[in-house]
Amino acid sequence: MTNWLVTLCGAALALLALRDVFHTLWHPTRHGGLSRRVMTIAWHLSAGFGRRRAVGLAGPLGMVTVVVLWAVTVIVGWALMYWPHLPAGFSFAAGLTPTDHAGFLDAVYVSIVTMATLGLGDIAPADGWLRILGPLEAVVGFALLTATVTWVLGIFPALARRRAVALRISQLRRAEVSERALSPPHAATMLQGLISDLAHVCVDFRQYAESYYFHDGDENTSLAANIMYLASLAERLPDAAGPDTSLARELLGVSLHDLAVTLDERFLHTGGSTWQVLTRYAQDHGRAAKG
Repeated sequence: MTNWLVTLCGAALALLALRDVFHTLWHPTRHGGLSRRVMTIAWHLSAGFGRRRAVGLAGPLGMVTVVVLWAVTVIVGWALMYWPHLPAGFSFAAGLTPTDHAGFLDAVYVSIVTMATLGLGDIAPADGWLRILGPLEAVVGFALLTATVTWVLGIFPALARRRAVALRISQLRRAEVSERALSPPHAATMLQGLISDLAHVCVDFRQYAESYYFHDGDENTSLAANIMYLASLAERLPDAAGPDTSLARELLGVSLHDLAVTLDERFLHTGGSTWQVLTRYAQDHGRAAKG
């Protein structure tokens, strides 16, 4: 009975890791999980050092930590499933004494070799259901590697999109573009482009929430540092700027509100107005809001 209880605990641990991979990559939710908690802890710890370099490492180190935890959880989970059935359920290569290889560390060794698909064959499952369980772990190991690559390939394009939007806003700010210079139809065209960009950023924060915890070292490519300028510019546009510009201004206000709602629901939890949330976003990334 105890053996099967340990096996079930191992299965639950492995499923916990797979559930977190699923929710991180394919079904992100605002309720978080292992990856979100790790990234949040890394972010707050790095901010506590008070150094920009430490904050800049929070995102990459957080992702590495999450991947390591996924792998360790899967390895330990499968090891717990193997352990109660050592040595009787396994075959051993010539020269190995089965009774000498029945400990938990041996189960961990079998789990690592199987997940890494090394196929050493010195200790191999022999019982029918264990022969199914071993290849299944190898499939999970391959899926975990694929998931890690997918995660990286999703996060960094999202960061590039966010930084490109920030750079466009920064260029407007540094060019000292005033509301008078934004005459129709140029204002409408420019604002529509920024509205589209903000929609992509909003979706990225929902789909790749971990991208929030990557600090943008250059102020000109930091959305946190430049978003308030865009919010203030939208408010300063005159009402008589033409129907296209007025519509674009209203849509920009909605886009900024949607971004603030996403940031507040997923990360900041202030319950404040759009202006307050965006200001808090700038502060959380160590930036002075530039209006």
